[in-house]
Amino acid sequence: MGMDWEPWPPLQRKSNHVFVKLLVLVLLLGLSLRLLFSRSAVFVPVSESPAAVAETPSSTAVVVGVVGDAQPRKGAGSFARKIYSFGVGVGVGRIACLPLTDSAAPVTEGVVDDGKASQQGTEIFENDDGESKSENRLHTDTLDKKWTSQYNNFDYVVISGGQWFLKTAIYVENNTVIGCHYCPKLNMSEVSLEYAYSKILNSVYNFVTTSGHKPVVIYRTWTPDHFEYGEWFSGGVCNRTVPYKIGEFNGSNVDHMMRKIELEEFRRAVVVDGSETGARLKLLDTYQLSWLRPDAHSGPYRKFHPFDKDKNAKVQNDCLHWCLPGAIDTWNDLIMELILGE
Repeated sequence: MGMDWEPWPPLQRKSNHVFVKLLVLVLLLGLSLRLLFSRSAVFVPVSESPAAVAETPSSTAVVVGVVGDAQPRKGAGSFARKIYSFGVGVGVGRIACLPLTDSAAPVTEGVVDDGKASQQGTEIFENDDGESKSENRLHTDTLDKKWTSQYNNFDYVVISGGQWFLKTAIYVENNTVIGCHYCPKLNMSEVSLEYAYSKILNSVYNFVTTSGHKPVVIYRTWTPDHFEYGEWFSGGVCNRTVPYKIGEFNGSNVDHMMRKIELEEFRRAVVVDGSETGARLKLLDTYQLSWLRPDAHSGPYRKFHPFDKDKNAKVQNDCLHWCLPGAIDTWNDLIMELILGE
């Protein structure tokens, strides 16, 4: 009997080892499959396009982007099938010195980011150097249907104030000319910037708060320029290479006035709206961040290689638009914080 059982102990130990290895293999296989399917459920390439994309009309300074389909999570996936717009109402060029077009003014169309973003400009009457060939007509109480007609397609809208309001303009209200800002050659009543800007912002917020569509609406405040030793038309420059220190520069009186109007109209809109089901209004106040960055403009490089032919050439400086990368990268971070806070 003892001799018959002698071979079994080694065989039993061997079978135990095989069983343990098989068990570990099954566990690893199960874990791998679980990880594979969990990752595929959460992560979908951002480049994947939604099934339907809204058609973009041919006017108004609007940049439209599409983010891919993904499960809602913190990060890019939070924008599952969302369409967002930037710069409704003023020049998109205010936020960057990217080579979208040959013109500094938002008057032509361009495409960036493989066709996923586009710029369309509202008609203005200026040449590439910002000189008016005719007076702009601005309706203080009527919004451009070329962007309001798109409003329901957007889940996120960033409305930007801008210095185009400082330009010569004839103001129209109730389809009647009420006066003009800075029209010395015309026999018209002067309309103050304070009145015109307040009225226009009030019209915008009235549209937003009364619309049945309730996207996240972010208002980006006024941004300062940094011309020194003159203005854009009189040899002004911005050749500083480091930011201002706190208290070294606080912006101009006009800048402060326009930003004050923006804050007042924004607060008024929030109070008027007031309901839990109302518009989701958010303020992106970049003014103080921006005035500290005189080094963040394109300066003499508003045109490609301005000193190629003459290193001492006198060129017009751009101390209003911003370069990428640069100060406005921070604006993007703040926008993401506002949106993810939703």
